[in-house]
Amino acid sequence: MMRYKTGQKAPRTSTYAWVCYTDGTQVPLPTKEEMSIRLTRGETFPPIRSCNKAAYWR
Repeated sequence: MMRYKTGQKAPRTSTYAWVCYTDGTQVPLPTKEEMSIRLTRGETFPPIRSCNKAAYWR
């Protein structure tokens, strides 16, 4: 399954799930609302705002 990184563009309209942070850590956990995001094709994958860290999504 493909992983996408904060700053990349969504390849398709879909709901994406948080995997981990780009530094390889998984703490602190994102808020419940940040664990899953809905993006439209071409939108940018966001950071986890609650801790201001870049993330991987799938």
